[in-house]
Amino acid sequence: MKKFLIIIFSIFLLTGCSNKTAKKEVSFWTLQMGDFALYINEVIQNYESSHAGIKIKWIDVPFSEGEKRTLAAVMTDCPPDLVNSNPDFSALLAQKGTLQEINQEKLSEFTPEIIEALKYNGKSYSIPWYATSAITIYNRDLFNKSKLVRLPKTYKELASVSEKIRTNTGAYSYIPSITENDTMVKILNKYGISEIEDFNSSESIKVFDMFKNLYQRDLIPPETITMTHREALEQYMAGKVVFYQGGANFLNMIKENAPKIYANTDVAEQIKGPIGQNDFSVMNFVIPLRAKNKKEALDFCLYLTNEENQLKLAKLTNVIATNSNALNDKFYNDYSNLTAKSRSLSAKQIQKINPVLKQKEGQKEINLGVNMAVQSILLNKDSTENVLNKLVKTMQ
Repeated sequence: MKKFLIIIFSIFLLTGCSNKTAKKEVSFWTLQMGDFALYINEVIQNYESSHAGIKIKWIDVPFSEGEKRTLAAVMTDCPPDLVNSNPDFSALLAQKGTLQEINQEKLSEFTPEIIEALKYNGKSYSIPWYATSAITIYNRDLFNKSKLVRLPKTYKELASVSEKIRTNTGAYSYIPSITENDTMVKILNKYGISEIEDFNSSESIKVFDMFKNLYQRDLIPPETITMTHREALEQYMAGKVVFYQGGANFLNMIKENAPKIYANTDVAEQIKGPIGQNDFSVMNFVIPLRAKNKKEALDFCLYLTNEENQLKLAKLTNVIATNSNALNDKFYNDYSNLTAKSRSLSAKQIQKINPVLKQKEGQKEINLGVNMAVQSILLNKDSTENVLNKLVKTMQ
């Protein structure tokens, strides 16, 4: 209780609710954006210069503390006016009735698929800022040695060539990291499986059995049941994996830590399911329902996320814009080098992300249950059908 009161007291200091100034002060929280202080301060200065009565108070919150501080803040009578968040947590805040609904007309400049993906119960509570979409990073040398005719585009195609890759190269085709966070849940969504009652459907059983078959035949490594995304990247950098699914930002890590592998690296679109949509991640802003300056917060947010400012941020960070005009800029139609190519592929993928996985109440428990089911199935502790039937019964 004492710790909670300290957090609440800190929020009053951070938001500046008790400050009396001649200008209207809009408090604005970001998540660990300190490295881009020059950019954000420039945006703020430019905005203030054309809005004489507004003062933007920027607070950068450590990523690890973002959800805790935000949840505490929105429960007070003086929350920040604009808060950087992610879709999962934003949906939770909307579910609790703590967010201001955003008029759809105000969001017309953003990519329609992203706006649709961010809705909660058919309503918009979020303004998108920037996005990422994983691509397929692959080792050209190993790919050539595998004697494949073309790059696999789906999980089914990738599974079908995994034995040929293992035989001809000694390397694994890929490491799916299917017990980390919501990886398997997202794969199921690519097969049109998103509801708990469908986790034991015939289509779902086929997906789980596909990975079980690969695991039992040593076509994905034994560590698959515990390996993280970062550990899979290390295996790629060691030349033990042909394909790796990750964001364009991982290319810099490969370049710095495994320059010889980087020299043989190329990129392609991410692996898909039969529906053809892409995974993506997005960071967004929300306006607390109890915020004192909601109108001004929205106006500043739309300025921060306009075409010009999104492109500036993208060029600093290599993230993907969510503003439609920015996304159609020539910056995202450049295939002249590996970095530019990966960025352009990611931007193209953002145009096809639906049907998106909608977060459910108790999503973390759902992810955990699915991941435990993956381990049981891969280790052949019971039939796939029995494991998934138990999963559905437990979750309903």
